[in-house]
Amino acid sequence: MNADRAAWEQCSSARVVSPLQPRKLAKVPFVELADGRLQGVVSSGSDIARVYVSSVTAGTHTYNCSTNNNRPCGGLYGSPCKHLQALIAEAVLQYGVDRVARYLRVDVSDGTSSAAGLASRLGGGPERTPAAVVFSRFLRHLAYLELPDTTEPIAELHWFPATGAVS
Repeated sequence: MNADRAAWEQCSSARVVSPLQPRKLAKVPFVELADGRLQGVVSSGSDIARVYVSSVTAGTHTYNCSTNNNRPCGGLYGSPCKHLQALIAEAVLQYGVDRVARYLRVDVSDGTSSAAGLASRLGGGPERTPAAVVFSRFLRHLAYLELPDTTEPIAELHWFPATGAVS
């Protein structure tokens, strides 16, 4: 074992960042800061079988909300819909307002400490983005929940040996 590397870099498991505050997983089961966006899956308030894939792009603050099969959200009328507001609120619970603001490149130097304050600083407009990648990642996370508890490596997460050369 290489003493210069952290122990977690030597194993095939991923570190999990605990949420800063408890989240309501029934409303927003999946939220992530990835691919230059705050993105996630938000449950429909009216249909238990429907979910929305919502995202806010870092820097431009453009946003999108559509069903998992790319039908646009009916509440997206030039301002963030309730699904986007829920996504931002849960991201703030998960990561904290400072980290979300930094990622989205929003200035909160005046002491803004709420999701609503953060959302009010988003100046972008609607922009269509595909939902498939985010929804697929969400489904992959759900599949991991069905695996039995184990301390052994999971084959699909044990990609490459740490000492092997990559060509």
